[in-house]
Amino acid sequence: MRTAIRSSFDTLALSHPADEVLQVTLNRPQAANAMNTPMMRDLLALFGELAGTPDAARCIVLTGAGDRAFCAGADLKERDGMDDRQWQAQHLIVERMIRAVIDCPIPIIAAVNGAAYAGGCELALGCDFIYASTGARFALTEVTLGIMPGAGGTQSLPRAVGERRAKEIILTGRPFSAGEAQEWGMVNRLVAPEALLPEAIATAKAVAANAPISIKQVKKAIHHGLQMSLAGGMMLEIEAYNRTVPTEDRREGIKSFNEKRKPAFKGR
Repeated sequence: MRTAIRSSFDTLALSHPADEVLQVTLNRPQAANAMNTPMMRDLLALFGELAGTPDAARCIVLTGAGDRAFCAGADLKERDGMDDRQWQAQHLIVERMIRAVIDCPIPIIAAVNGAAYAGGCELALGCDFIYASTGARFALTEVTLGIMPGAGGTQSLPRAVGERRAKEIILTGRPFSAGEAQEWGMVNRLVAPEALLPEAIATAKAVAANAPISIKQVKKAIHHGLQMSLAGGMMLEIEAYNRTVPTEDRREGIKSFNEKRKPAFKGR
């Protein structure tokens, strides 16, 4: 049984479309799901709570309300007139929020249903992988506004598409299609709009059916290992592997295989 978490947020809609799958919907469709300060705080609160409640779900699907936008980035109408101190104070929330998303021990699938611009693109990149609607578009437009990506974009995008492609995307600020994003390695799967959420949820169910401790250790080994030398990464992998050995789930997995039945993993 999963541990309950806070379920009511002003700017987010939470649901459980399948057992052990949490769907998080950015819920400001009237503003293209742009992140205002309440949404930034809601995301920080939610993913902060999930970090401390890793059994609340076994996989997360993050999407946007409506069919027009995943997230248009920061709400620039709210930012109009902010002085330097106010701007930086608000941006501190974004910085903490994206770290909470990236550090979440539960796998996160971004289901990008429309425009993912600026901070919205960075939010998708902060997830473990991306499924996108065929009509979705992406952009990191910050340099056209006199700023630069500040929610991980200069770090996460090159890791997804390579340094040279990332420089072209960020330095021009030009939008690009979901098809291009898939071709460049940023998007895992391109899906018809009506099939996007069902596809993402089906994959989330496949992830959630596997051993939770194994899933968390794999996520940790890949994410942190890519920031190390090969030798250091392999040492991290073995440390992560050894964490799975004394678990009930490891014993259940081997037992169910030999008994030719589906395993019943409990996350311990």
